[in-house]
Amino acid sequence: MKKATITVNFDEEKTAALKLYLEQKGTSIEKEVAKSLETLFTKSVPAGVREFISLRSGNGTESSTRRGKQKQREPEKPATGNPVTEEIRS
Repeated sequence: MKKATITVNFDEEKTAALKLYLEQKGTSIEKEVAKSLETLFTKSVPAGVREFISLRSGNGTESSTRRGKQKQREPEKPATGNPVTEEIRS
């Protein structure tokens, strides 16, 4: 998938401090912002659009994972009767 570049203006001193402490944790500003953007994308973009983008990019793993979870769900049990209707019949 082709990557886009996003430029964000942020306080220089805060950026330096953030870079320092994230490096101590073995990560970077870029990695953390990318994670945040993925979360924002998932939260903001409808599932159908996300699936379409995933299929267009040749990465169908997200949709197939969802389908697998749906298939694993236990089927709904048929209703044995409506309690209100059963009371009226008595």
